[in-house]
Amino acid sequence: MDNFEKHIRENKALFDEHKADKAKLWANIASELEGPKPKVVPLWRSPILRVAASFVLVFGIAAIIGVSLMNKGDNTQNTVISQELLDIDMHYKSLVSYQVQLVKDHPKLSDADKEEFLLFMDELDKEYELLKLEMEKNLDNELVLEAIIANYKKRIELIENLLHQINDSKITNEDYDGYIL
Repeated sequence: MDNFEKHIRENKALFDEHKADKAKLWANIASELEGPKPKVVPLWRSPILRVAASFVLVFGIAAIIGVSLMNKGDNTQNTVISQELLDIDMHYKSLVSYQVQLVKDHPKLSDADKEEFLLFMDELDKEYELLKLEMEKNLDNELVLEAIIANYKKRIELIENLLHQINDSKITNEDYDGYIL
């Protein structure tokens, strides 16, 4: 123990001589709390504020109705365009998937040829996905729609050319009238 702590313990009784009067302290605090209250004027009772609030409310409702009516006309046009895109997409997607399945199931094609062809088709699929994202950004863009259709047509043309080449080689092999030993 240090000297300061010893001194405090030895003279403890001297420190207890002055005790706080709790009742007197609380009375002083209570008198300060009961001071004059400030005058409060509610703003909603002011006639000028009522008129201003009514004006803002009417203007807000009119703006909401106007915006919703303007968007309704644009939304109808976007719905027609997106439905057109969906119809085109469904038609060409079914054609491409059917013809890709024909290529996959064709017995005359080697696995390497099938794999090479399907990789090229995957590249065209990636290009289609980019075009589709561009179309979502701007539904009115006819150039993007034409590019999507051209992409599908290119895929179908490639598949048809491959199948014709396979079938033409099959016909020339069957029509061969050469000598067989």
